[in-house]
Amino acid sequence: MDLLAHVDDSFLREHVSGEKGGMVLVEDADIAELVAKLPSLATVPGGAAANTTLAAARLGLSTAFLGKVGSDDTAAQYLANFREHGADTARFKQHPALPNARCLSLVTSDGQRTMRTHLGAAMTLAPEEISPSDFAGVRHAHIEGYLLFNPALADAILSAARAAGCTLSLDLGSFEVVSVARKWIFRQLEAGIDIVFANEDEARALFADNPEQTQKGSPDEGSALAASESTPDKQAEALARFGGIAAVKIGAEGAWLAQGDSLHRIAPAPVSQVIDTTGAGDAWAGGFLYAHLRGAPLPSAGALGSLLGAETVQCLGAAIPADRWPEIRAKATELLTQHSA
Repeated sequence: MDLLAHVDDSFLREHVSGEKGGMVLVEDADIAELVAKLPSLATVPGGAAANTTLAAARLGLSTAFLGKVGSDDTAAQYLANFREHGADTARFKQHPALPNARCLSLVTSDGQRTMRTHLGAAMTLAPEEISPSDFAGVRHAHIEGYLLFNPALADAILSAARAAGCTLSLDLGSFEVVSVARKWIFRQLEAGIDIVFANEDEARALFADNPEQTQKGSPDEGSALAASESTPDKQAEALARFGGIAAVKIGAEGAWLAQGDSLHRIAPAPVSQVIDTTGAGDAWAGGFLYAHLRGAPLPSAGALGSLLGAETVQCLGAAIPADRWPEIRAKATELLTQHSA
């Protein structure tokens, strides 16, 4: 569950260690200490892959979610939200005693969110609980980057999804994730990931100066993409050399999509006011996956991703208001109709 609060930069400097805009795992007591210093707070169901799943579900894609909830009232509210929006909750696992996971998102006036997360019951999801049967009947599996803080679990999930015949997408999640899991990410890219989502900070962290991992398919197999020389379009092309689709999002400037030798610039959708960037990248992935899995070309899928990302930054939290969805679905239908014509 996301706990959302507007703060100024001085609050971050005084009370929060670490870089602005990042995500750090903390104890529940650390969240409680910060919450006690906040004058107001909003509570909204969240979670990176969950946000993506619900965005795709609200567009009309048949979705399910694999994760672990607690046994408290927050967990019950969380599951009810999934059911309300048409997502299948049968694959959730539940801890009999621990509270549900929660994330405190501190939002500054520029729309940046600095997150502190306690995983609660989600932390107890174990590799031995995962099997190919969890992915029975599933065409595509989307994995969030924050899972990579637990590489054994991430390995079990990817192995099970591959064994079940799923195509795969991976959202790199945050630059902190990339910094600690770079070797794992390159190993999985070489094994085969169909779609990779990253923002420019995550892509820059992945292709930092002198990484141990070289670029697959690079003109010079012994070279790496230097951060000082890279741009989002080049980063997208470098990711696509591993054989899949690469999306590198650049915030208000849109995104780059690459596949094989093709490269597409995705224009940003217009935004009247940025209130909160929480979940914008997740919604972008949800819109893209909805269109892509229905056969849309990359520019159309990217345009729908851009639309959902823009809608998300205009509200507090990752949940786009219910009254916006009829118009969003109409625009999605228009995009797909243009493609089929």
